[in-house]
Amino acid sequence: MTDSIQQEARAILDRLTFIPFEDCVPLSRDFDEIPTRLGLYAFRHRTEGLLYIGKAKNLRDRFRGGHKAFLWGWLDRYDPDEVRLAFVTLNQWQKPGLSYELETLILQATHPPYNVKIPREL
Repeated sequence: MTDSIQQEARAILDRLTFIPFEDCVPLSRDFDEIPTRLGLYAFRHRTEGLLYIGKAKNLRDRFRGGHKAFLWGWLDRYDPDEVRLAFVTLNQWQKPGLSYELETLILQATHPPYNVKIPREL
């Protein structure tokens, strides 16, 4: 794995982690604030931090169809106002599989509690 991919993963993780909570997207039914682009996303809790990290070919459609993190957050009795989404869009013309590599590096670095299976090292 190249240093540039590791650096890009670090930059994405920093963005997902350190964007102010108030600037993250609140949970909704339609997620109109989220673009219909390839990207990585994070469910974040206001005080507990990262709950789940994932990737999607179409970020908005990924949430409109539901997501297991919504159910887990409900089961854990999180206040929906305390959970938001952060995302980073990716260039769709980047090398195939790059989003998987980036997601894997970020998961290995963070181990969010709702990511059940964290990929082995690349």
